[in-house]
Amino acid sequence: MKASDTATASLDARAVREQFPIFRAERAKPLRYLDSAATSQKPDAVIEAMDRYYGTINANIHRGIYRIAEEATAAYEDARRRLADFIGARSPRELIFTSNSTAAINLVAYAWGRSQLEAGDAIVLTVMEHHANLVPWQILAAERDVELRFIPITGSGELDLAALPTLLADGRVKLVGAVHISNVLGTVNPIAEIARQAHAAGARMLVDASQSVPHCPVDVQALGCDFFAFTGHKMLGPTGIGGLWARRELLEAMPPFMGGGEMIREVKLTGSKWNELPWKFEAGTMPIAEAIGLGAAVDYLRSLGMERVFAHDRELVAYAMERLREVPGLTLLGPSEDKRGGVIAFTLDGIHPHDVATVLDDDGVAVRAGHHCAMPLHEALGVPASARASFHCYSLPEEVDALVAGLHRARKVFAR
Repeated sequence: MKASDTATASLDARAVREQFPIFRAERAKPLRYLDSAATSQKPDAVIEAMDRYYGTINANIHRGIYRIAEEATAAYEDARRRLADFIGARSPRELIFTSNSTAAINLVAYAWGRSQLEAGDAIVLTVMEHHANLVPWQILAAERDVELRFIPITGSGELDLAALPTLLADGRVKLVGAVHISNVLGTVNPIAEIARQAHAAGARMLVDASQSVPHCPVDVQALGCDFFAFTGHKMLGPTGIGGLWARRELLEAMPPFMGGGEMIREVKLTGSKWNELPWKFEAGTMPIAEAIGLGAAVDYLRSLGMERVFAHDRELVAYAMERLREVPGLTLLGPSEDKRGGVIAFTLDGIHPHDVATVLDDDGVAVRAGHHCAMPLHEALGVPASARASFHCYSLPEEVDALVAGLHRARKVFAR
């Protein structure tokens, strides 16, 4: 955590909410948006930044020598600098723009994994991983005869780190991958300790930070990881943009993931030379407006103070868990409120989560229902699916009250 993000006052979520146009739109019923873990809403500042690009300096980057092309390039690279600083990177050269966390993890699997892993090696993941940090490694494991091992979860929904030394003991593990904050359980995992053990065993550490970068202060140096993936649309930014941070020496050694324009320095009919970092991994025309929008989102989050954003999440989670316990037949999934971020998944006896979400939608309450791209975790929990409420800086206590009222109504509807 950075001292500059230290909060001096609580977050005024009502004032924040006024800066998000989706909440100002006229509707038959007020929007109670409780699905920020899937995607966040966008403030005026982000939308306006993208509009300014399209309206005043729309041009391709890194190629044109005319004024608006140079201005577009400067805006794109400035967004990279702000984002790199936001996560504690030592240099913007260590930050690769991708389309999302999934693309960032696939980049590591293809470029680093296929150049470093061979038959007999092993990868350690966790049972609570999103499919984005599971399926790419399954594909690689099948292709290269690499073993996949998993850190189990405890009955309280935390990682059972007592199992990690045994998983690492034989010296075959080359990578440990873990989600920073679970998108189902909300569990905040001890990444620095996992990274310490991974490095002691000679393995690299990858972090899926999709749910942490948008909500709490992060510092890749303090976490001690080697690869760090995140996505913009969950952090008040646009869709189609995300990032991969990695240690520079690893990026320098990795071959490109995609070939084409911009990622090359020289091309001949018989071969090519690659561009410098970070452009070696940014083939073709990148999502320029989206990168600029993400830069604006970073500025906006910083203006709020990430400590305050996280404190607000946790206050709402504590309130929501207290209120949800009032609902008969409701089971909360995951750890206590002091060990989680702004995510709560639950089941309601005798009612499928999809039916729960449908009833809530009638009241204007938007929650997620299903397996949340974490089917193995739900299997470990012994439930096929769950409903999930998740918060961000614009979420309010009365939205929790509406959620609870809607759950009471769902029980009456399906008791008939």
